[in-house]
Amino acid sequence: MSMASEFKEFALKGNVMDLAVGVIIGGAFGKIVDSLVGDLIMPVVSKIFGGLDFSSYYIALAGQAAGLPLAEAKKAGAVLAYGNFITIALNFVILAFVIFMMVKQMNRMKKEAPAAPPAAPAEDVVLLREIRDSLRK
Repeated sequence: MSMASEFKEFALKGNVMDLAVGVIIGGAFGKIVDSLVGDLIMPVVSKIFGGLDFSSYYIALAGQAAGLPLAEAKKAGAVLAYGNFITIALNFVILAFVIFMMVKQMNRMKKEAPAAPPAAPAEDVVLLREIRDSLRK
């Protein structure tokens, strides 16, 4: 079997295709959550906390002057941009919660109805069982 045909067989397996679709959808969903956090949630949180912008919080590590915008502080040297980390961590928590809720709903829809009681055996089966039981006696 040639390398090309082996690769084709591997790539066209159902699990590989499902994984590829999942990665693509996950990437797009991640962008949606980034927008949700950056454009909707963080402005509200910022307003609640008096107009603070978490993404611009940093600790200067190279002696930059206080109060510089983050981009300028990065140009002047190393910074510990913990505000950006807070924003990304919030993205992760929201994404994890949304995925949890989706999986929970899918599992709820997957639940099968309770199994119906088995049907009564056919008459000939009942008759054969009676004959078997009478022969045992």
